[in-house]
Amino acid sequence: MATTDDLKFQEFDEAADLLASSPDATTRSVTEGARQDHATLRMGADSEGEDDTDQTELLSGQKKSASFWTFQYYQDFFEIDTYQVLDRIRASLLPIPGKNFVRHHLRNNPDLYGPFWICATLVFTVTIMGNLATFLQKQGSSDYHYSPQFHKVSVAGIAIYSYALMVPLGLWGFLQWRKGVSPSVGSYSFIETACVYGYSLSVYIPTTVLWLIPIDWFRWLLILVAMCLSGSVLILTFWPHIRGDNKMVAVATVTSMVVLHALLAVGCKMYFFEEPQAHTSVPTAAATTTAQKITHTTKH
Repeated sequence: MATTDDLKFQEFDEAADLLASSPDATTRSVTEGARQDHATLRMGADSEGEDDTDQTELLSGQKKSASFWTFQYYQDFFEIDTYQVLDRIRASLLPIPGKNFVRHHLRNNPDLYGPFWICATLVFTVTIMGNLATFLQKQGSSDYHYSPQFHKVSVAGIAIYSYALMVPLGLWGFLQWRKGVSPSVGSYSFIETACVYGYSLSVYIPTTVLWLIPIDWFRWLLILVAMCLSGSVLILTFWPHIRGDNKMVAVATVTSMVVLHALLAVGCKMYFFEEPQAHTSVPTAAATTTAQKITHTTKH
């Protein structure tokens, strides 16, 4: 059986010897440990307080926004996932009456990522399809030599991006002015207005691709359908804010929005896509000259 001496804990004796030999060192180690624990708790409390402060700012919507001149200010408008972009494109292609694009799809989170790439895609599709349509139309002509018209890319870029920027800016400024004249008029922010206009151009991308078909009446039919779809997005979005204004002013504003939207499509069709030439047996200038010489020789 184990004796009492075998069950005695030797570390107690060692701790007692250490305390007897240097009591000050032991006291200092205990004090320093307590100070470290206090400092750790204090740092944890400070960090927890900072987290609580940040969380409070986020929840209350009072988080300090970045300056207009900083990169962070614009970076916020490009933080969007693919599913949100696809949902907004789908909503612009198939507008549903009673569903406001801003309220049901933007949800106070407008972006510039989707409008930027929609405009860039439209620039390249209208240019490439226009060049390809011209090539297919004239490739059978003996006097036609194809040369890519790269300058049209710049023309398309200036026209489309100017429209996507200047028209929303003008509409936003006009509604801000009318809101001061008539308190019943509402308006969106400029970013929301530009976002709506950018997504409304998405319907013109498949339209320009289908313009490759060399049937002129079919191209005009596509313009009409695209104008109705994209114009419906604008009307359903902005009419609730405009209808409180004077009736003549409200109708004129909506009409101007639709007309400008249609002019963009008509201008692209007229400039980038030539009308298909009818295949008629019209003699060329050289053939006409040869026939005249033969006739003159025969008479003499």
